[in-house]
Amino acid sequence: MANTISRLSITQSASDRLIEAATAKALEIGTPMVIAIVDEAGTLKAFRRMDGAPSLSVEIATNKAFTAVSFGIPTHGWFDFIKNDPPLLHGIVHTPRLVVFGGGYPISEDGQVIGGIGVSGGHYEQDMQVAEAALAAFGA
Repeated sequence: MANTISRLSITQSASDRLIEAATAKALEIGTPMVIAIVDEAGTLKAFRRMDGAPSLSVEIATNKAFTAVSFGIPTHGWFDFIKNDPPLLHGIVHTPRLVVFGGGYPISEDGQVIGGIGVSGGHYEQDMQVAEAALAAFGA
């Protein structure tokens, strides 16, 4: 029995492509965004704060990416999971770095989570649009 596991991780060049695709979409919709890419362990890999993006969005985007990679589900999936469960709804929202609204997605390749993307700067629906455009360009 092995004592180690192997995990795939997003490359720098793939992270940079995601940043560029997200930036292009943010420019298209006219909303400056913060875009964070994390590796499979949730460590920041690539980052961009577009001119005019809100300062608070730096932390929010990074936490969205971290939440998505940590659980392997998009951040918007959390609300449906907790909304009808009062103990969970009122308890888990106090977990540091957990984000329960849209804009964070896991990045997968061959069925394995290799990283996460988090976007913040607009309404969460705009954040989701930008992240989804990046993932579409990536092919995830």
